[in-house]
This record gives sequence, C-alpha cells and structure tokens, in this order.
Amino acid sequence: MSFTWPLAFLLALTVPLLLAVYVLSLRRRRRQAVTYSSVALLRSVLPRRARWKRHVAVALLIGSLGMLSIGAARPQLTNTVSSSHTSVILALDVSRSMCATDVDPNRLTVAQQAAKDFVNSEPAGTRTGLIIFAGLAQEAVSPTTDHKAITKAIDGLSTGLGTAIGSAMLKSLDAISEVNPDVKPVGDVTGSPPPANTPAPGTHGYVPDIVVLLTDGANNRGIAPLDAVPYAVERRVRIYTIGFGTTHFAPLSCTVAQLGGDAESGGGFFGGNGFAGGGFGGFGGFGGFGINGRSPLLADLPTLKQVSQRTGGVAYTAQNASQLHSVFAGLPKDVSVSKEHHEITSTFVALAVLLAALGVAASLLWSPYP
Repeated sequence: MSFTWPLAFLLALTVPLLLAVYVLSLRRRRRQAVTYSSVALLRSVLPRRARWKRHVAVALLIGSLGMLSIGAARPQLTNTVSSSHTSVILALDVSRSMCATDVDPNRLTVAQQAAKDFVNSEPAGTRTGLIIFAGLAQEAVSPTTDHKAITKAIDGLSTGLGTAIGSAMLKSLDAISEVNPDVKPVGDVTGSPPPANTPAPGTHGYVPDIVVLLTDGANNRGIAPLDAVPYAVERRVRIYTIGFGTTHFAPLSCTVAQLGGDAESGGGFFGGNGFAGGGFGGFGGFGGFGINGRSPLLADLPTLKQVSQRTGGVAYTAQNASQLHSVFAGLPKDVSVSKEHHEITSTFVALAVLLAALGVAASLLWSPYP
C-alpha cells in the first residue's frame, strides 16, 4: 500500500492525544468521586451495565478519526498486471530468390506458413506489423492486434527483384515509432551519416518492441545493413535475424500469385526447370551469379549475425521448414509488466462513517442517563 499525501498522517497524531485526554478525564473523575456512607445505596441507584460498555462509544469515535486520517492520506493499492504492449515487426524478404525450391515447395511458401503460425501464437494484445522488402522496403501492415489482417497480408505476398535489407531495418523502426512514442521515426536518411557515438546495446535498456527480419540473400539495394544498425541502437530496438535457405543451388519456381506482376499466362508452378521465362530473365534480374563474391541465393549470415549482436538481438539460421518453425517458436514474445494503482480512500472514509455512527448509537444505547 502506498499513499499520495503521506503528510496527512499528521492528523493521526490526534488519535493518541484524544485517548490520553480521555484516560486523564477518567482518573480525574475517580479523584472527585463523592463518598457515600452506604455503598449498597449507591449501587441501587446506578444503572446496571458492564464497565467496558461505557468506553465503547469513545473507542468507536476515536477509531473513526483514525480511519479518516488514513483516508486523508489517499491510500493506494498497487497491483502488478501483465499486459501485452509489445510490437513485433516482421520484416520478410520477398526477393525473387525466395522462389528457390531447395526448401519444398519453395522458400517463400515455407516462410509464409512459419510466419503465420508465429503470428497466431502471439499473446492476445500483442501488436504485429509487417514489412516486406525486395528492391525496396515497404510497410504492408501497420502494427495491429488484428492477427487476421497480418496473416491475410502474408498469404498475399509476391516476389520482386533486389534485396534491401538495410532499408527494411529502417522501415521497421518507423513502424515501431507509430505505436511507441519512445521510438522516434527514422525517415529519409539518404546521404545522411548514421548516428555517431551510439552506446553499446542494452546500456539504457531496450524498448519492448522487436524486429524479426527473415532473408535468404545479401543486401544489394539501398543502405547497408551495418550502416542501419546505429539507428536501431539509438532507439534501443533489438533486431532478431533469420538466415533462411540451404547452400545448394536449386531451380526457382513460384506460383502465379507469388510472381505477382511478373507472372506469365499459365497456372501452377512455372516451368518444370524452375525458370519462368522473362519473369526471371535467366537470372538477369539478380545481376549475375555474384554480389561481392557471394551468391544471391545464399543468406549473408556474417552480416546478419553482426546486425543482431550489435542491436542486442539473436541471429538464427534455418535450412528447412522444421528448423524455421523452431526458430519462430523460440523468438521472444515479450510481455511488458505494468503496475496499476487503485485508490481506496473511499473505503476508509466509509469505515470512518460507520464507526462514527456505531459510536453515536452506543452512546445513546448505553448512556448512564436514561
């Protein structure tokens, strides 16, 4: 129990003061008692009642004053309440390499199902946002507690060319800023140097919001992931990364819906060999088989690990559906603990009134003067 106005307890000092005055008055009465020659005659004229009854009214009135003094201090009860105020931002790679079939039926389909299972397993009240990125990063769904809206958006994902991991990180921070006033938006940082002298992750704690970024490739568009890290550290946001896919080259094959605007006429999975004509351009859309010496079909695990370590998150890898589901199941579902204060002044005031009323009733009922 806590008190808003603890100085009001000074009123409680009147309680022992009044009690002392009452005791002194009783002693004075005894000293001034009249001596009767016949004790029996005295007893016959006095009303018969227990000695304690004559003190009840005073005790109740003094108790009432004590309750009023406590009520004046405005007492509060503090309860610890678990409430989901976390925002989990899913940043999902939808680059064309997610059509790779090294994970059956393809990487995107498996990632979609794992992401939906994760969203549906989140505690009620947890806000979830969806960022998708290929050549550009965009917010598909703002952070919301409507999990059905998120899963519907995940079902409708389609692929594009390029992989802008750093841009997805910044867009995720902007999404968090929409619902958490402690996280300022990043905005357009084109040509601006990253924040300097950022503290080590966790120095000032973390916000309850996190970013979960899944990719199967290396950054080849926009700001570099490590250049985006200081913005996350400055905002105390942890980024959990998932490098998805195997190290084996595999044919690319996506459904019409997953190809989006690049789909050719036809249905099912395009091309038995996985290459969908002009949609893939013989890998021309990837800019060849190498990006800084790394295949676009391979996740840049060293960079992903640094991103997570520098922001206070954890880096994961998954090479199949089972591993990916395990990774999502192990992600933190942070629940912030808040304290609720309930003022109970009225309870003490009611007790004071009740005691005062009982005191008056006792005084009238057991008065020595009928």
